[in-house]
Amino acid sequence: MSACQTTTTFTSDQSVPRPFIWLGAIATGVIVTNLFAPQILVGLMGRSLGTTATHAGMVSTLTLLGYAFGLFFLVPLTDIFENKRLIVLTLCSTVIAAACTAVAPTTGFLLTAVFLLGASCSAIQMLVPLVASMARPSERGRVIGDVMSGLMVGILLSRPIASFISDAWNWRGFYVISSVAIAVLAIALSWRLPSLRPKTRMNYLNLLGSYWTLIREEPVLRVRSWTAALSMAAFSAFWAAVALKLAEAPFNLGASGIAIFALAGAAGAVATPVAGRLGDAGHVRVTLCASHALIIISLALSASADLLATRTWSLVALGAGAVVLDLGVTGDQILGRRAINLLRAEARGRLNGMFVGIFFIGGAIGTAAATFAWAHGGWVAVCTVAGAFGLLALITDMATSVGTS
Repeated sequence: MSACQTTTTFTSDQSVPRPFIWLGAIATGVIVTNLFAPQILVGLMGRSLGTTATHAGMVSTLTLLGYAFGLFFLVPLTDIFENKRLIVLTLCSTVIAAACTAVAPTTGFLLTAVFLLGASCSAIQMLVPLVASMARPSERGRVIGDVMSGLMVGILLSRPIASFISDAWNWRGFYVISSVAIAVLAIALSWRLPSLRPKTRMNYLNLLGSYWTLIREEPVLRVRSWTAALSMAAFSAFWAAVALKLAEAPFNLGASGIAIFALAGAAGAVATPVAGRLGDAGHVRVTLCASHALIIISLALSASADLLATRTWSLVALGAGAVVLDLGVTGDQILGRRAINLLRAEARGRLNGMFVGIFFIGGAIGTAAATFAWAHGGWVAVCTVAGAFGLLALITDMATSVGTS
């Protein structure tokens, strides 16, 4: 007997309808832009509210801290509450938080609003496993890959979209548009999402306390979270420093030029459905090895930009490195999520919350490492550090077969 019972139009011998998958992909892509847009908008926010650079920088930090809070304290609620209602209520909170951010009159109000916005954006990690739970195990990788394609595109396009909207309007305009878009998506999801009623009977404190038990008892969670954290560290290190690289000679790109460069990375999103299908076909281990090898190759290619004689070829090397890096990181993320979603159905929310939370910590470590490397060794040092994260992930692939079935 399954640990979760669903009331839905899908049956075990049916594939998940494509419109439903694309709705999930669009929703995750739109929601996630709120997490990374502040990295572009903080300067405009600071000038608008007349705040210090330190307080303005807290906008991005508090948004991501809010998201981490949501991952560990809100997403697990999907294991004890009806999922559809919880997701819709969380999205309503996202709409309100984005609207409050758009009209924030003071720095204190803004910082509170973005923290709540980040926390409510954890609805992404409630939605992805719900969609995955509708799929047959034999097609779960494909479904997760398709939904995650929207998430990856949203992450990669969030900065250029925020830049273009703020240039055409102002930073508040981004949050107005985001609030309206998420409101529309909440209405669509309230109509299309199936009901998923968990059978788990556990109070909230015991639910949170079960994290340690799951980590101890599930080697797949430990290994796949580890490689996901390493891959995200490499990804974050590259993107944290590449804007600095592009702003200096010989590139001298402004905000718009850097935003256009970031569009190149969106090409990596094509790997999401491919990685999922390879996982479903039984090629998990070789695809993971290939993904982590691509991360290493991409950073070697990016480092070569300092050795090329012309500005054009250096820019081509950086662009190609960005695409290959995103291909590798995407492959790891999709296969990691597939493995996690094939574990305990009754703990799907906690498993996804921990998985994303751990690789999120990896991203923070990668950003910090890139900042240190840039200050002490420049671009080549950044690529070396980021490549080392990819190498550790590849070594893990060679050392264990956990989570590769």
